[in-house]
Amino acid sequence: MKKIYISYLESFKGLSKEIWWLALVTLINRAGTMVIPFLSLYFNENLGFSLENIGMLMTSFGIGSLMGSWLGGKLTDTYGYYRVMYLSLIVSGFLFISFQFLEDFWNLALGVFLLMTVAEVFRPASFVAINAYSKPENRTRSVTLIRLAINLGFSIGPALGGLFILYIGYTGLFWADGCTCIIAGILILLILNPKKINIQKPFNVKNPRSAYKDIPYLVFIGSMILLSFAFVQYFSTVPIYYSEAYQLSEYQIGLLLAMNGIFIFLFEMPLIKYIEYRKIPQVTLILLGLLLIALSFLIFNLFAWTGILVVAMLFMTWGEMIAFPFSNAFAMARSQTGNPGEYMALYSISFSISHIFAHNMGMRSVASFGYEFTWYVMVVACLLGILLLLLLQSMLNKKYEKLK
Repeated sequence: MKKIYISYLESFKGLSKEIWWLALVTLINRAGTMVIPFLSLYFNENLGFSLENIGMLMTSFGIGSLMGSWLGGKLTDTYGYYRVMYLSLIVSGFLFISFQFLEDFWNLALGVFLLMTVAEVFRPASFVAINAYSKPENRTRSVTLIRLAINLGFSIGPALGGLFILYIGYTGLFWADGCTCIIAGILILLILNPKKINIQKPFNVKNPRSAYKDIPYLVFIGSMILLSFAFVQYFSTVPIYYSEAYQLSEYQIGLLLAMNGIFIFLFEMPLIKYIEYRKIPQVTLILLGLLLIALSFLIFNLFAWTGILVVAMLFMTWGEMIAFPFSNAFAMARSQTGNPGEYMALYSISFSISHIFAHNMGMRSVASFGYEFTWYVMVVACLLGILLLLLLQSMLNKKYEKLK
């Protein structure tokens, strides 16, 4: 047991103090983003909007996320990741506080769009910051540490949000969310100034390549869209499946979802460290992760045993732990030959697209054709993603042969 504990701690060694600070800022920011899980409830119960209107408002949410990711890449390449990160956090903090005063539908739609645009500007800039604050050999583990902070923050945030609503109301929730964003921005402003710390400078490219003209990278982004299209179902259609097909209570569903976060917290960093020493190509690892996620949906249709839900969640979790850190690392490595903000913005956009379309399409598929058909569609989406990754590997191998 002691050896396991020591091995776990050693998996965190070698990471720069700047990455640890960035992880802390990310934790504060994500834990502070406690409004997000309660937005639809706020629109319905406090403001009395219909489900159709709420659906339109959440679409505005997704479009804002997409716009913010694109804009964040442009701003990062123009003004640098540091300035974009702290301004995004501080401005979004004030927007969160102001959001509580909006009541008209169109003002809310514009407010949601503007809020998410400003908030999501942070994401591409933070990816570029990870690249600058970490050594090349530690880049994947640096990404993993940030992922741990995000998962921990998303676990803490809803619990804190529920308490704020219970004892103070939504007013307190918006104030808390806004203040935590502002605090996170001030921490970046004071601690992570690149002029005061020693950072990596991998982006001095004379003729930077556009991410939109990098064909292998676009193939990679296509695979990421398909991956995220299937992955996000675990946070929309799958919980409903648990309830309707297996009559699980909200508490039991919560335990299944919590298992995902617990496994990531306990095993992702040691797993990534173990895999890195094996020198396995990143594309191969992403493919493996996508295959595990595909299997998690396939076994829904192959077995009718309640315990299979735990097995499926484990498949999905292991797939997530392998696919996401190495896909992020691949995107960051590719960005060093071009405009880094543009590259990382495209990576973020691949997930924003899924948030706009995947939840709605998954729900409609279940309503029209049932769960079994929908799960097979998700398997096919993953297999198409795997085919794109095989094409990507072939393209990279051909380029390598030409360089030899």
